[in-house]
Amino acid sequence: MKQSFIDYAMSVITQRALPDVRDGFKPVHRRVLYAMDELGLDPSKSFLKSARIVGDVLGKYHPHGDSAVYETMVRMTQDFSMLLPLVQGHGNFGSIDGDSAAAMRYTEAKLSHPAIEMLKDLEKKVVDFQENYDGKLKEPVVLPARFPNLLVNGASGIAVGMATSIPSHNLNEAIKGILHYIDNPDITVAKLMKHIKGPDFPTGGIIINKNELLNIYETGTGRVRIRSKLEIENAGYGRSNVVITEIPYTQAGNKTKLIEKMEELARDKKLDEVSDIRDESSKDGIRIVLEVKKGVDIDDFLNKLYKKTALEDTFKVNFLALVDGKPQILNLKQVIHHFVEFQKEITRKKHEYLLAKANNEQEVLEGLIKAHDIIDLIIEILRGSKDVKMAKACMMQGVTDGIAFRTKKSEKEASKLNFTERQADAILDMRLQKLISLELDKLNADYQEIRGNIKEYEDILGNESTLLNVIKDYLQEIAKKFGQKRKTQIDEIEVVQYVEKFKEEELYVLMDRFGYIKTTDVTNYNRSSDDTVKEFKHTFLTMNTDKLYLFTKEGNLHTVKLADVPKGKVKDKGVPIQTITKLGKEEEVLVESFQSIADKKLMFITKQGMVKWLNGSEFDTNRSMSSATKLEEGDELLSVQVIGDVKDYSHIVLVSNKRFALKIAIEEIPELKKTSKGVKTISLTDDDTLNQVYLLRSDDKESVVEIDGKAVDLVSMKTKKRNQVGVKI
Repeated sequence: MKQSFIDYAMSVITQRALPDVRDGFKPVHRRVLYAMDELGLDPSKSFLKSARIVGDVLGKYHPHGDSAVYETMVRMTQDFSMLLPLVQGHGNFGSIDGDSAAAMRYTEAKLSHPAIEMLKDLEKKVVDFQENYDGKLKEPVVLPARFPNLLVNGASGIAVGMATSIPSHNLNEAIKGILHYIDNPDITVAKLMKHIKGPDFPTGGIIINKNELLNIYETGTGRVRIRSKLEIENAGYGRSNVVITEIPYTQAGNKTKLIEKMEELARDKKLDEVSDIRDESSKDGIRIVLEVKKGVDIDDFLNKLYKKTALEDTFKVNFLALVDGKPQILNLKQVIHHFVEFQKEITRKKHEYLLAKANNEQEVLEGLIKAHDIIDLIIEILRGSKDVKMAKACMMQGVTDGIAFRTKKSEKEASKLNFTERQADAILDMRLQKLISLELDKLNADYQEIRGNIKEYEDILGNESTLLNVIKDYLQEIAKKFGQKRKTQIDEIEVVQYVEKFKEEELYVLMDRFGYIKTTDVTNYNRSSDDTVKEFKHTFLTMNTDKLYLFTKEGNLHTVKLADVPKGKVKDKGVPIQTITKLGKEEEVLVESFQSIADKKLMFITKQGMVKWLNGSEFDTNRSMSSATKLEEGDELLSVQVIGDVKDYSHIVLVSNKRFALKIAIEEIPELKKTSKGVKTISLTDDDTLNQVYLLRSDDKESVVEIDGKAVDLVSMKTKKRNQVGVKI
């Protein structure tokens, strides 16, 4: 199974989920474009049914689900998903709102102009081909990709144990960066960023963490913070409207859900500053209008809007791509380096192909020109030969046997002929109109042009700088044809954390034995019957500004703001505690504290009898989960007692499952740190553990408790030292 899983994982990584650094494509994208090219669907041709295209892709190259292929093709048509769409769609191919595309039987498609640049020169053998899945056809291992598609259109994919998430970039900026890299291969990432300023998303928006971009491009990983583009309009009568004109790229295809979320927050009074929300978007662009009530602080409202909605979001960047078939995280310079090296390779192969073709054409033209000079002899050979084979042998090797010549002189001249096979074939295929003098002039002109081309190709192949100039010229041509203005603004904006403002009030926190928790106001609690309240395992009165501290038997501490605990009536079910904390399903909540513990003392007691005091300030943290104490192997927390002042207490009484009890003076227990295990109190047998803890106050005259049906006065119990066997009760 281990070997099978490794094989599967490697297949997913290399053959499905990650893009190739050279063309920026995963196999499914590459196969869709290649199949469309094979169908002749270039931009000048008419559209073809999507179902036919998907069928070709499935049947010839990609034997997977048809929905995966169609969804890939749909995404390549969407201008809100890709900066340079590679497919032109006719019909419903989805919208930024979240509308899904129509079924493939209803839509049509063909290649876009940028896609042609991805497929250009395939016939010139610039890339290697491999057998398709059944070995009956050939498909390209990689597409020529004459522009940096990995940067321009980005990529995303989830493999086994790894994922890629590459943002899109402006074509003009990407090409400028590549040109400067070609001129100076030692250029730093920082200097590259003078040209490639940062991601450029199809939906625009504002990148607000400009100062973090350098680290992202140097390491290949990080997070880009994107904010919607907003306008504040005067609505009259002292009111303002917030108009959203661009949304984060992470919300592309989810605009309707984004609006629905804002409407839900407004209904729940969590965005009570808003009186109305309207979507006035059209073909001209996005326009979402939020009518803000009179007297609202707009800046404060916007901070709240960014915090509670996806109008401010993060795009996780991970420049993971396949390099020579192996996954590798790349920085910006490495991405450009691999693209340039690939361009050098395909440009070299292209001109090797062109040189070979030009040499063949030169050979043919030399033969035709030479034939023109002795055309009478050629005609005599053809008329005197019994078949083509005889004539061809004469032209190539000077074999005159069996040919009827008019004169011995002609026969002698024919015996000296040494045309190549390619030249002989061209002469035999030559039409009579080629004998016209103008045709001879054209042959000479073509010959001179071919010789010039050969010289040019040899210069490109023999001179690195010339080769690079060819690549640079082509890239500049691409930028001129398809370049666009930057859509995403880049800035450094201080993120102001919105602090929830609400009226302070007392609340009861209720948690039942199944771990369902809620808060309720004092009035509702007081109206409830005693029987209803007794159903709850934990009941505390506290302020809504406090934190909830959850200590677990495993020695962990989970904290939660009470503002995050849902409020309801006493009879409401509440929510599982796991949904608002990182509490594991197996973790058992031991004790809860609903008051500030920074100025309190806490006593920790474990089942094996380890005890210590701590300062509550040690748990003053913003982390939602942390370690509360260190435990011996196999030990568990039994109790956490929250106490104001230790001086108010005189003794602690520990009772075990086997009814052994030990009374210890408080001064016997030291104050330690949370990283310590505590000190041993009662000596227990291996099969015995503590199950009850009692604290006696200094002013207690009597403290009678029931232990296994027996009344015991803890005050009159004899005090002992630590590390002793307790008294049998």
